[in-house]
Amino acid sequence: MSADLRMRSLVVAGSGLVGWSAAAMLQRRLPGVRVILTGDAPGPDAVAERIASSLPSIGGFHGDIGLDEGQVVQGIGASFRLGTLFDGWAGDRPAYVHAYGEVGRSLGPTSFHMLWTRAALEGRAAPFESHSLAAALARAGRFVHPADDAESPLAGFEYGLSLDPRRYRELMRAYALHLGVAEQRGAVADVRLAGETGFVEALVLADGREVAGDLFVDCTGPAALVRARLDDRFEEWGHWLPCDRLLFGEAPGSPDPTPLDTVAAHAAGWRWRTQSRALTQHGLAYASAHLSDSRAERVFRAGAATEPSEAPVAIRAGQRRDPWLRNCVAVGDAAVMLEPLEWTNLHLAHSALDRIASKLPDRDCSRVELWDYNRETMAEAARARDFAVLHYAISDRPRDAMWRDAAAAPSPDTLAHSLALFRERGRLPYYEEETFTRHSWTTVLFGQGVMPRRADPLIDTVSDEVADRAMAQIRERIAATVPGLPGQGEYLRHLAAQGAGR
Repeated sequence: MSADLRMRSLVVAGSGLVGWSAAAMLQRRLPGVRVILTGDAPGPDAVAERIASSLPSIGGFHGDIGLDEGQVVQGIGASFRLGTLFDGWAGDRPAYVHAYGEVGRSLGPTSFHMLWTRAALEGRAAPFESHSLAAALARAGRFVHPADDAESPLAGFEYGLSLDPRRYRELMRAYALHLGVAEQRGAVADVRLAGETGFVEALVLADGREVAGDLFVDCTGPAALVRARLDDRFEEWGHWLPCDRLLFGEAPGSPDPTPLDTVAAHAAGWRWRTQSRALTQHGLAYASAHLSDSRAERVFRAGAATEPSEAPVAIRAGQRRDPWLRNCVAVGDAAVMLEPLEWTNLHLAHSALDRIASKLPDRDCSRVELWDYNRETMAEAARARDFAVLHYAISDRPRDAMWRDAAAAPSPDTLAHSLALFRERGRLPYYEEETFTRHSWTTVLFGQGVMPRRADPLIDTVSDEVADRAMAQIRERIAATVPGLPGQGEYLRHLAAQGAGR
């Protein structure tokens, strides 16, 4: 009879938001495994711990761990977010909204954006964004939950959440402990490795205690205190993503928070603002090669009308090669670091946790199983990188050296292929591990002025007259729907009165 190699115990290192999220997810999804969390919270350079904006996928994460949306929204003063306004990224072009969900509706054998491309090339198209219900809601400051009925005028959009990261971390800690996670407080001082296999045997805490387990999940931020003991291979992305410094600041939240974040370009980077009932977060991302820290603080104050909450934080864009090696897997900033453009940091951590739970190997951590996990995880991170790099690659700010350099830099091969294919006739390749939909890609491309050279001939079966009428009906439906919907503050108060998030 073969030996029982099933995982029995799992140790999460790092008591930050990502660590407690990992503990909650894995305890919920792996009921036969004992989950222990230990270690300090990651340092200030752990971006996934700090960004207030989350992607729509956070709803799926909460569903997976059994956490009701109302507990988050009402419990920590969170609010709903529908997208991001990008201002100043493409010369004199107007600001555009990258909202979540459908833009337009398919008609005939091809996608909506192909029909819009033909109309735009012929000079008779309304703005692409005007066919997005989520964008219209976001600009108007209104919110309701999307309808399940695909034929409803309120169907087809998605939403994320705006959070206070500190309060969210405390909520996740309380929930993980409720699920049965064991907490052993103490800083990780050393990692004890097995001599023959190189597997992690135990974490040694500062007071000499040891925490042993079968699998170690490293959520200690960019330092990767556990995973870095196995090797230090790292794939650098800084030549594509120029912003290597962040400044953070805070202001009070609002009882009527906007569901629309703002990301505004400046000469050496970009600034952001996101708001919930509990918190208004301001931030500045900048390239230290083009802006000193002292000047960055002045830029921050001018744009945010508040003080930075701390010294500038240095970040290093890239990903750790093979985030899962032997019996240690790096998650969050321990595995991949991106500047927070498009708010992918926490999403990538959640996605990795889902993958760990669904692909959990035996204690021997078979190489072929880890290879498959690493292939998917690294591909997803690289494609999220591509989407962030896209904003720089198609920017139009020729008077600013940072932006000139970023636009002139050769793109990653996968992004270069996507851009070449789109510029030919509006097509986009399909990748297995995509964070953002084609609607998101086309919104950014069109919003920053990238147009295909020609229309796809597949749309020739739909006449101009039929297509134009269908697009006009979409705009009319949105225009008739949005004014009758509540502002976000009113809707949140309604949900509070009901005692549930939905």
